[in-house]
Amino acid sequence: MDFPIAVALAKAVPVLPSGPGWWYEPKFDGDRAIVWRRDTVRLQTRAGRDVTEQWLDIAAPAMGLPPDTVLDGEVVIWRAGCVDFGAVRSRSSARGRRLAGLLQRWPATFAAFDCLMVRGQDLRGRPYTERRAALLDVLEPLGPPLQPVPSTDDVDVAQTWYETLTVQGIEGIVAKRADSLYRADRSWRKIRHSESTDVDVVGYVGPRSRPRRLAVRLPDGRSVLSRPLSAAVSAGAAAQTASAEPGRQDRTSDGEPYTSTAPGLVAEVAAGTTRHSTVTVMRLR
Repeated sequence: MDFPIAVALAKAVPVLPSGPGWWYEPKFDGDRAIVWRRDTVRLQTRAGRDVTEQWLDIAAPAMGLPPDTVLDGEVVIWRAGCVDFGAVRSRSSARGRRLAGLLQRWPATFAAFDCLMVRGQDLRGRPYTERRAALLDVLEPLGPPLQPVPSTDDVDVAQTWYETLTVQGIEGIVAKRADSLYRADRSWRKIRHSESTDVDVVGYVGPRSRPRRLAVRLPDGRSVLSRPLSAAVSAGAAAQTASAEPGRQDRTSDGEPYTSTAPGLVAEVAAGTTRHSTVTVMRLR
């Protein structure tokens, strides 16, 4: 299916960075994934975990990409014209017959927003506009379920997206500089409707198979423990930690012990909680 995004005519008070050189994309609420097309197709998380089995309906059509092509994007599920993050989390943690059933009930779409490599040529050191052109080029022959995210350099159009697409589950807008290179850190400007922030997960407390709390690094550099995790967040964290090598013992900035974990896992935490000694983890990225 096509991304059901239409541009309305409403005007609103600007909240986005503006000026020459800015580009804007809707921020889809899904699971971040890298698509590798080599001899076969492999999907993996930013932490390197293989999730191809969970997203076979993306992997199969991705075989149509040119060999030695790598894309970055979000796996999303549309239900009744809206992005359903809960459906994404259900599929990402399912196995066996349950996964097969969800694959049929809730087909996925890959919202690609970057092209890291095409036909063996590394594009990470190229400007955003060049990588965007390469992305459009490799995806144009394919169509759904692999599609480039909408993009514009018109701040008024982006502002309209920001104000009107919340009903479809769009989190906000990602603003990128035309000359920006692809970097592994979070260098893009994200303007969300919800008051939250992304933080790096550096460890956990409890068993690897069911973490009770996460150790996170806040934007100011401090490391702290989260509040107790919900069952869904704990299960998602376990998918990352259970298969990893046991980490070393470490301590937060306040001296609380935790077990370290491999880099790459990102958590969204409620805004305002970062002023205190604990944070509330809303979801994993």
